[in-house]
Amino acid sequence: MAEIYLETGRKKVFAGSLDWPGWGRFGKSEEDAIEALAAYGARYAPIATAAGFKFPAAPRLSVAERVPGTATTEFGAPDGRPGADAQPVTAAVAARHTKLLRAAWEAFDAYATQAPEELRKGPRGGGRDRDKMVGHVLDSEGAYARKIGIKHRPEALRDAIIEVLGTPSDGGPLTENGWTARYAARRFIWHVLDHLWEMEDRSDVEGAQ
Repeated sequence: MAEIYLETGRKKVFAGSLDWPGWGRFGKSEEDAIEALAAYGARYAPIATAAGFKFPAAPRLSVAERVPGTATTEFGAPDGRPGADAQPVTAAVAARHTKLLRAAWEAFDAYATQAPEELRKGPRGGGRDRDKMVGHVLDSEGAYARKIGIKHRPEALRDAIIEVLGTPSDGGPLTENGWTARYAARRFIWHVLDHLWEMEDRSDVEGAQ
């Protein structure tokens, strides 16, 4: 059984895993979001495996919480804060989060080296090309880092992020008006994977999804 939460906005619903940070998808309804999440389990599984974890082949999804969405939800990024986010983060949980985040980064970086610079455009002719997508992911991580207490962008930003998220915490915000560790792990990993999967879908590389 895999516990998930649903974040409901006016036009979008996000279904996210509470146990597997970064495994989350949007839909126009609860049913659509849950269906999309289930479908993407096969794409999340290699990330879990690379991190050293066994992802269930066909997990049964159980809705543990429903939370209201925000303007960020409508924009297309998860922003709901289920109560589970306030649970303390043990050393084991922190290690799990950072292993999954490292695996997501490694998969994204590896695919970016083989993806064509010019990616197929979306149905309305939109979408970033490869280098701009990579830059967007890195720039977003700089902004996200401030939400976990990294005030000045260090040269080795990702190492600093791992240091923060790899430290046990009491479940509260990691900095004033910032994010909890559980939400931060979910948001960091989701963003990397969302763009990895977009790059795969819009790439002409043989074997792309």
